[in-house]
Amino acid sequence: MDRLTHASVAGRPPVGRTAHQEHAGQPATANGGRRLLIATHSAHKLAELRELLELPNADLVSLDDLGIADDPDETGETFATNARIKARFGARRTGLPTLADDSGIEVDALGGAPGVRTRRYAGPNATDLDNNAKLLDALRGLPPERRGARYVCVLALALPHPGAGPRDAVPMRLVRGTTRGRIATEPRGTGGFGYDPIFEPEGEPPGGRTFGQWAAAEKHRISHRGRAARRMTPILRELGF
Repeated sequence: MDRLTHASVAGRPPVGRTAHQEHAGQPATANGGRRLLIATHSAHKLAELRELLELPNADLVSLDDLGIADDPDETGETFATNARIKARFGARRTGLPTLADDSGIEVDALGGAPGVRTRRYAGPNATDLDNNAKLLDALRGLPPERRGARYVCVLALALPHPGAGPRDAVPMRLVRGTTRGRIATEPRGTGGFGYDPIFEPEGEPPGGRTFGQWAAAEKHRISHRGRAARRMTPILRELGF
């Protein structure tokens, strides 16, 4: 059964056991930490979650670390649904506890878009620069009070039962974090990634610093992913990570 916490409010293995699933039988890695799969191919996201989660008894690994090159189809219309899809994919492929992130930006003047299409807003192969340029163009001429937006992050933790089959239900725990702000009129700063150079967090005046200009530690204190991670950390520690 899924549980969703709001940080802004508050039998049988699959036939032909794969090399990925052999990791699941190892309670600890060589460095003594329990292995936790982060369902991503992004080295940046993996590094950021390592820093944010602060799990001394865990060894965080990515899909690439386990030789998994493909991804599930993210067919959901909400961040929570897509986070579940990615977490379930990793757990079933490896048998490991799997943490997945689905996050993005919702712009008030665009009815919540880009939303779940944040990463591919300007097209399936769009770069951050492409996405930023499209969003700035969509809001061109709008005053600061009509440029409101929020970052959203949902973290889904899939906890597969030992020996579970590929069609068995996978228990989930979910948490959510959000950060309000506005879209700037032009990019500023080179820090972070995604829409950070055009996102002015709440508390900054129009034309103030974007997340791209904030130091990482400063950003983590109020970021959507930082808030979600602080909700997830005690759950993981209770599980021995």
